[in-house]
Amino acid sequence: MKKITLSLLAVFAFAGSAFAQTPDVKFGAKGGLNVANLTSVDDAKSRASFHIGALAEIFINEKFSIQPEVLYSAQGAKTSYTDSDMGINFKVKSTMKLDYINVPVIAKYYVTDAITVHAGPQIGFNVKSEEKLTVNGNSETFDYKDSTTSVDFALGFGAGYQLPMGVFFDLRYNVGMSNIAKDSDGSAKNNVLQVSVGYKF
Repeated sequence: MKKITLSLLAVFAFAGSAFAQTPDVKFGAKGGLNVANLTSVDDAKSRASFHIGALAEIFINEKFSIQPEVLYSAQGAKTSYTDSDMGINFKVKSTMKLDYINVPVIAKYYVTDAITVHAGPQIGFNVKSEEKLTVNGNSETFDYKDSTTSVDFALGFGAGYQLPMGVFFDLRYNVGMSNIAKDSDGSAKNNVLQVSVGYKF
């Protein structure tokens, strides 16, 4: 928690410093759909969930801006398979819930007044690592935070559309760059497609 607090303070300090040097800063909020998955996990399927948070867009000039964000992002993946015990088959469903506080710092380019493209790095702090197992309709949830890393790194790429009134729409794909599995024999990276709607003022 101390690392998360220090990182968030650094982001806001950066935003505050930039605000002191330029008058053109916009603050806002955003939220939307996550379609998340994990690489190198057998038969993994996407987990649909959400993200929500705040942002500050700091304009360098009319075409370029820097946008730090703080987002709560629910990620992970799903799997399902059939297993057997003593000749009895049973269906197993697994939902891996990996939730993060993500801090992306996005560089944006305005193709037009309304259309943007953007890219940038993201650091994520794990706040939940759970697996929900359902066997023949009976469910149980397990905590496996000790098996996942506390910090995740990703690169985000996307595009956006902004209305004059301040409402905007974003499409972003975050590519995981770090292995989140502590087990040296395992490997898993977060990949997340995000569809967002937000407002800047």
